[in-house]
Amino acid sequence: MLAHDSMAGRATGTPGSQRAQAFLLRSLEEVGLSPAYESILRSFEWQRGSGENIVAIAPGRTESDDHVIVLTAHYDHLGIRDGEVFNGADDNASGVAALLEIGRQLAAAPLAHTTLIAFVDAEEAGLQGSRAFVADPPIPLDRIALNVNLDMVARTDGVLWAGGAYHTSVLRPILEKLASEAPLTMRLGHDRPGAPEGDDWTDSSDHAPFHQVAIPYVYFGVEDHQDYHTATDDFERIDPGEFTAAVRTILMGLRALDAALPFPESPAR
Repeated sequence: MLAHDSMAGRATGTPGSQRAQAFLLRSLEEVGLSPAYESILRSFEWQRGSGENIVAIAPGRTESDDHVIVLTAHYDHLGIRDGEVFNGADDNASGVAALLEIGRQLAAAPLAHTTLIAFVDAEEAGLQGSRAFVADPPIPLDRIALNVNLDMVARTDGVLWAGGAYHTSVLRPILEKLASEAPLTMRLGHDRPGAPEGDDWTDSSDHAPFHQVAIPYVYFGVEDHQDYHTATDDFERIDPGEFTAAVRTILMGLRALDAALPFPESPAR
């Protein structure tokens, strides 16, 4: 749905973005999740524009709201350019769809700890939605234990990457165990300068503002493919089996990370 031409590429501040928001609001209402702020829509501004984050809460099984997990996925994309719709099926309708399914799963079988589910806007404009969330969080930042960010999780070609363990070493054994049990090949990396796998993704997506305020993160994503940021990033190019395996892996990882909270102190790099 989010990658349909009717969404016109979901560029921030456009009618297509508003249609995407309406779809997400309906979906969250069906799941039964409550707003994390006084309203589920949270407006923000930056020097060159404005956007709308959509943030819901999935209560945990424990009464305490300490050690909250924040799940993020950006719902904006590049809009229409030179008359072509950039649908952004992998970037990042895939992360949003995965997060919606995870929200359904958490509503039915909650984690031990409270989870905030944040569909953030204006990632393509410089991570503006996640920056706004960190600057204006619905709970104090010192109660946020972890950010799990989903950005391009469908086009795995058999390999899903998880970044963040280099910066927070206590995450490594959790993610290594997940990799050994996952229904696809999962690798750790893309999170340190000079890494053998190439690009360092530490600052490349919506986990970056959390990392910058010393909140641990796990970033699930795939390496760039031939349709990245082109008008051919369409849903027809997504293999449903690969995508399903990725979502299952992320949900397995989320439950394992939740079970490991609170994390022991780990020096940030």
